[in-house]
Amino acid sequence: MTNLLEVTHLEKNFGTHKVLKDINLHVEPGEVLSIIGSSGSGKSTLLRCINLLEQPTSGKIDFHGENVLANSFNVTDYRAKVGMVFQSFNLFNNLNVLQNCTIGQTTVLHRNAAEAKTIALEQLEKVGMAPYVDAKPAQLSGGQKQRVGIARAVSMSPEVLLFDEPTSALDPEMVDDVLDSMRALAHTGLTMILVTHEMAFARDISDHVVFMDQGVIAEEGTANQIFGTPQEERTKTFLKRYLNRV
Repeated sequence: MTNLLEVTHLEKNFGTHKVLKDINLHVEPGEVLSIIGSSGSGKSTLLRCINLLEQPTSGKIDFHGENVLANSFNVTDYRAKVGMVFQSFNLFNNLNVLQNCTIGQTTVLHRNAAEAKTIALEQLEKVGMAPYVDAKPAQLSGGQKQRVGIARAVSMSPEVLLFDEPTSALDPEMVDDVLDSMRALAHTGLTMILVTHEMAFARDISDHVVFMDQGVIAEEGTANQIFGTPQEERTKTFLKRYLNRV
């Protein structure tokens, strides 16, 4: 199977600080990939480089075999196909829930308003947020905002959806609702790349797990390999801290 996304020799420096060192990674269509590791290991930076929110220092990112870092590459088109669910929701506070889920469709994808509304309502229904279409973000809980964020991202019909620690800003009792929404999305054919601290969740839904440590991929494999029989001492030490939650 051809890779949908391929990262080759990717490096990212902030000044003299090397955050990502020689990252090589491939993602197949329909795959659920989880990126795990301690805070500061480079996980979110890798995700932001994939989405071109950060410009890599060197290396290559191919999408359908095309280098997304080439000058001639259409970044707007790429971003429409590679969606992102943020840690801090990033909803438009002046728009209601429905408008948050239609604005990208009409402005970026040029869908007509009726089609955009139909798609948005369908996705809001799936995440249990259809009753809140007229609410503004300020009237919603963190968990509700994040579920709107997921509906908004999926409404754009992306080929790949990136999740940057989507539950880390939530109160514990709200986490399950968001994870349930993500679980429903996994294996629908949508390619998903998650940066998460929810180890049990990562173990249950991932086809492919990458463990990052100090800016490198220290180990990767299937969920069973990484969580069941990790080979690297660093991976074992990291997972031991989560054993009571896995």
